[in-house]
Amino acid sequence: MEELKILVVDDESRMRKLVKDFLSKKGYQVMEAANGEEAVDIFYEHKDISLIILDVMMPKMDGWQVCREIRKVSQVPIIMLTAKSDEKDELLGFDLGVDEYITKPFSPKILVARVEAILRRSNAIGPEDVIEVGGITINKAAHEVTIDGKPVELSFKEFELLTYFVTNQGVALSRERILNNVWNYDYFGDARTIDTHVKKLRSKLKDKGEYIKTIWGMGYKFEVTK
Repeated sequence: MEELKILVVDDESRMRKLVKDFLSKKGYQVMEAANGEEAVDIFYEHKDISLIILDVMMPKMDGWQVCREIRKVSQVPIIMLTAKSDEKDELLGFDLGVDEYITKPFSPKILVARVEAILRRSNAIGPEDVIEVGGITINKAAHEVTIDGKPVELSFKEFELLTYFVTNQGVALSRERILNNVWNYDYFGDARTIDTHVKKLRSKLKDKGEYIKTIWGMGYKFEVTK
C-alpha cells in the first residue's frame, strides 16, 4: 500500500519528532510544520495529505485559524493537540470540524491508534492490510486473527506481538528489540515480560505456537515449519 502522508504541526520540535518517530514506524510518510502559516503552505502544496495533527497554541497562526483555513477547501481529517482541557475549547474544535481532540501530555501509542481509527473511517486504510502465513491470518485493520479459518481471541498486546513476529519471519529477535518495537520506549519494566506474553500467545495459537522458536539467551524467532 502506498505510504499515506500525515502533516504534523507543532512549534515544539521535540513533540514533532516524538510523533513522527511513532508514525514513521507504522509506515506513514510524515511532514512537519513549525507554525500555522507553514502548515497552510504545505497543505496547499501537497494535495494528497491524508490527515493533519495540529497543535492549538502556535506563533504566526494558531491551530484554530489553520483549521478554519483548511476547512474552507477540504474535509481532510484533523486531530487537534492542546495543553488545555477546557470543554469550551473541545466544543469549538468540533464546531470547526475537528475529528479528534487530544490533550497534552498524551501517550504516543494512543495517538497512533486514533490516527489509524480515523484513517479507517475515512477509508484511507483499506482491507488489504491482511497477512496470511502457515494457516494464521492477521487482519490488521479489523484487529482480528484466525487460525485455519477459526477466530482466536488475543489481547491487544498479544495481537501486536504476533504481528511483529509474523512480519519478521526468520529473523532472530532479542527481547530488547521486541520491547522497543512492540512495547515501544515508554515501557520501563523487565524485558522478561516478553516470556510471559509469548507463553500465553503460544497457548492460544495451539499447534501453530510451535512457529515461535526460542533462541536461548537471546529471544525468539518466528519460523513456519512444514
